[in-house]
Amino acid sequence: MTDHAQQTLDDATAVLRSALAGDGDAVVGTFDAVVDRAGLAGAYGVAWCLAATMVGDATPAGGCALDFPGIDQAAYDTRWVARFVSAYANDDADTGEALFGAAAADGLLPDCLLTLAGSTVATLRSRGD
Repeated sequence: MTDHAQQTLDDATAVLRSALAGDGDAVVGTFDAVVDRAGLAGAYGVAWCLAATMVGDATPAGGCALDFPGIDQAAYDTRWVARFVSAYANDDADTGEALFGAAAADGLLPDCLLTLAGSTVATLRSRGD
């Protein structure tokens, strides 16, 4: 494992610890520190790692369809998380990067990342991980 990959895992772990503790400010602070150190690409790597944690090892070959009832009526950050996780589950990094860039351009990336962290924790809790 490269130092960069290990740093991404360490950052994702820090985000999850903060999210598990219910400390949204620390989640955002960790992402801010990643951006300061490694730019948006670093934050993207951490977000992709969180999506991987949500999906787990159960991704079927050839992609998958995820069901998000009522997603079109959901808030921006919730729709973003659903689409970002779907991009990960379908090994579609181009779409993941486009979603990440759009949220940054819209000024909503911090909200999206906070929702992603919370969704990841909720998924882990529902699985009993």
